[in-house]
Amino acid sequence: MATISTNTLLARLNWRYATKKFDPARKIPTATWVALEQALVLSPSSYGLQPYRFLVITDPKLRETLKPLAWGQPQVTEASHLVVFARKTTMTEADVTKFVNLTTDARSMPRGSLQSYYDMMVGDLVKGPRNARVGEWAARQTYIALGNLLTAAALLGIDACPMEGLDPAKFDEVLGLPARGYSTVCACALGYRAADDKYATAKKVRYPAGELIEHH
Repeated sequence: MATISTNTLLARLNWRYATKKFDPARKIPTATWVALEQALVLSPSSYGLQPYRFLVITDPKLRETLKPLAWGQPQVTEASHLVVFARKTTMTEADVTKFVNLTTDARSMPRGSLQSYYDMMVGDLVKGPRNARVGEWAARQTYIALGNLLTAAALLGIDACPMEGLDPAKFDEVLGLPARGYSTVCACALGYRAADDKYATAKKVRYPAGELIEHH
């Protein structure tokens, strides 16, 4: 399998930044967007349960409605695509059963062959003490997916801006999420940087590796 070089990887990660000003005239090609959606689908999650939904908001009127709920940030309406990351607010035995059945079907395994795995997940997330904080657990899974999307976008030359500057409760109301058992965590705008975005040429600021990474 072909791999990219370490230099290419680091170059793309240095190229990316939280784009503040997008070119509204440039749209992400369909094939590229399909690949980015698949990057979301392929993101890892705890137990593999995928306790989230990714809402791709392309309707201009809806994005205009959401903009003031995100502190008026222009990325909401100017970017080619906007993705809202929503977490599951509860985890039930039915959710675990659905995933176990999906797994056994995908791998041609007999039903019941994952009973111990099922029991472990239910014992942890449904009946265990973590159930009281399962929304927090689910939110952390969405951030894994967000990170995966940001890296995939950078590798494909797509600009992105992760966004926590929004009112989750109001986003939930507009998008009808509570009735579906989900809640907004964050969003991500994607597209192409505007030629005059001053942040595009700003030096990336990071602590040196020696302050962030320890070897033991």
